[in-house]
Amino acid sequence: MSNFIDYVKIFCRSGKGGPGSSHFFRNRRNPKGGPDGGDGGRGGHVILQADPSLWTLIHLKYARHVFASNGEGGGHSRSFGKDGADQIIKVPVGTVAYDGVTGEFICELTDPGQKIVLLKGGRGGQGNWHFKTPTNQAPRYAQPGEPAVEREIVLELKVLADVGLVGFPNAGKSTLLSSVSAAKPQIADYPFTTLVPNLGIVNCRDQHSFCMADIPGIIEGAHDGKGLGLQFLRHIERNSILLFLIPVTSDDLVHEYDVLLNELKLYNPELEGKSRVIAFSKIDVLSPDELNKLKEKVAKSPLAALHPIFFSSVSGENLDLLKDTLWEQLNQAQNKIVEISHRPININAKQNAHIPTPQEEEKIIDTQFIIQKGTFKGLPDTELHPGIYEDPNLFIPDEEDSND
Repeated sequence: MSNFIDYVKIFCRSGKGGPGSSHFFRNRRNPKGGPDGGDGGRGGHVILQADPSLWTLIHLKYARHVFASNGEGGGHSRSFGKDGADQIIKVPVGTVAYDGVTGEFICELTDPGQKIVLLKGGRGGQGNWHFKTPTNQAPRYAQPGEPAVEREIVLELKVLADVGLVGFPNAGKSTLLSSVSAAKPQIADYPFTTLVPNLGIVNCRDQHSFCMADIPGIIEGAHDGKGLGLQFLRHIERNSILLFLIPVTSDDLVHEYDVLLNELKLYNPELEGKSRVIAFSKIDVLSPDELNKLKEKVAKSPLAALHPIFFSSVSGENLDLLKDTLWEQLNQAQNKIVEISHRPININAKQNAHIPTPQEEEKIIDTQFIIQKGTFKGLPDTELHPGIYEDPNLFIPDEEDSND
C-alpha cells in the first residue's frame, strides 16, 4: 500500500466552555460575603498548521477523530477555570480544507508554519459575581459554557510545484523526471505506472533550481472519473507552468494535445490560463530523416505557435534547452504568483454510481447463509437463528428428523 495519501475525511470537535461558578464567599468572620464565583475556562480550539516536513496525509488516515478538551468550571474567589487544550492538526503545505457535508471551501494552507483556527472552542460561562446588582445582591445562578462545535472536514493535499508534467500514460513523464533530477519514480512499459505524484528538484544553470511534479497519466474522460480520474488532477492546479509531454510515436500530435487541454479545462476552467510549454519526447526512436519530417509537419500545425521542443530523456538531447526554457517561463511576472479559486467538491459522488437495470438485477446472485438445522439444548432451529426463517410454521425438518 502506498504511503501517499492526499485525501482524508476527519471528524473534529472543539472543546465546550466551562460553566461559571455560583459560589458564595463565607468564613467565620464574614458568613455572608456575597457571590464570588469565577468564570469558566474556554474550550480548546481545533487548529490546522502547515508543517513543511510532511508530504502526505497518511497520519490522519488512522486518526480520523480529532477532539479538543473542554474548559474547566470556575472556582471560588473569582478564580477562572482552566482553558481546554487546543488540538493542532499538522498537515503538509498545500492542504485545502472543505466542509465534509456540503463540500464548501473552508481554507487553505500555503505557507510553512501557517495556522488557521478550524473550529473555535466554546467560551466559558460567567460566574455569579457578574450578576450582582443593588436589587439582586445574592444571585444564585451562573452562565453555562458555550457548547462544543462538531464538523466533518475533508482535507485535500494539492502538491506545490513550479512545473507540472501533463501527458497521456507512457508519454515519458517519469523518465524525464528521473533524467533531470535525483527522483527515482517507477518506470515501466505499461500504462499507469505512476500511481502517485512524484516531486523532483531540477538544477539549472548558475546554480538555479525549480521543483517539477510528475502527475499520473491523463486519458480522455478523466474529468468524468475515467482512468485515475479526478484523483490527481487537483495537483495540477498548484503548478505555475504546465509542461505538456507528447511522444513522437503518437498517431496524432495535435489531437493528443487538444484532448489533454480539454480535460484540464473541463476539470477547472482556470487551468486554461496557465502558462504552457509543449515538448515532444522519445525522439531517440526516430531516424534523423523521420525527425526532420516530423518537425516540418509540426511547423505547419497549430502547435507551432507554442514553440515546441523536441528532446530525448534517454540520450539527453535538448534537455538543457528544455530546462532553460522552463526557467525563463518561471521568471516571468505572470508566473510568479499562483492563485486558484477552490470550487466546492462533490461529497456525494457515490450517489452518482451506476444503478443496475431490472435485467441486470436478475443476473445478480443472492448469497444466502446455509445453517445446519437441528436443535441445541432443546431449542428448535427457529429460536437458535431468529430472523433467518421468514415463517417458523413453514420450517421443513430434515428427512432424518421426519423419520424420527
